Amino acid sequence: MAVIELTQADFESTITGNDIVIVDFWAPWCAPCRAFAPIFEAASENHPDVVFAKINTEEEQALAGHFQIRSIPTLMVFREQVVIFAQPGMLSASQLEDLIGKVRELDMAKVHEEIRQQQAQKREGQG
Repeated sequence: MAVIELTQADFESTITGNDIVIVDFWAPWCAPCRAFAPIFEAASENHPDVVFAKINTEEEQALAGHFQIRSIPTLMVFREQVVIFAQPGMLSASQLEDLIGKVRELDMAKVHEEIRQQQAQKREGQG
C-alpha cells in the first residue's frame, strides 16, 4: 500500500477505520523528513495491512497543534484508535521494522483495560 496524505477532513475516519495507522508528521523544508520519506515508503510496501500516512504540518497546522508536534519528523502510531507510540526524530529502516513488529505484538486487550482503569481513577479523583 502506498503512503497516503492525511488531512483534518479524513484523519478521524482513517484512524477509526483501520487497526494500525502509522503517521509521519513532516514538512517540505525539513531535510530529515525528506531523508526519512523513502524509508517510510519502503516500509509501506512491506506491510500492506498497515496504513502509512503523512501529515504536512505546514498545511495541517490544526492537526499538528492538536498532537503538540514540536519537532519534525515525528512518528506517531495508532492501534485500535489508541496512540501507542509518539517520538520525534528519524528512524532507520531496521528501527522502523522493529517498531512495527512491537506494535503487532502488543496485547491491545491489556492496553484497553489499562486505559479503562486510568479513566476510572480520574473519575474517582474528581468526585
